Amino acid sequence: MKVYIIMAVLISNRTANAKTVQDLLTKFGCNIKMRLGLHEISNVCSEDGLIILQLGGSEVEIQNLQDSLNALVGVKTEIIRLSSD
Repeated sequence: MKVYIIMAVLISNRTANAKTVQDLLTKFGCNIKMRLGLHEISNVCSEDGLIILQLGGSEVEIQNLQDSLNALVGVKTEIIRLSSD
């Protein structure tokens, strides 16, 4: 049974947090199959952003990524596990 692991990463104050979040995503890059970044673009770039990740790897690696991101002020994550069963 194939399980898809999706992580949503909500980032507040993107300007201040972008480099640290990027560094963590690079550190765990071998566990990231897909990455999609979203933010509002009305008159100026929004300070809030949402990153959607499709993850692979062990449960420990995924948990380490989630814990590292959640340790940052202004960053919150949620994981969704989907399977065909």
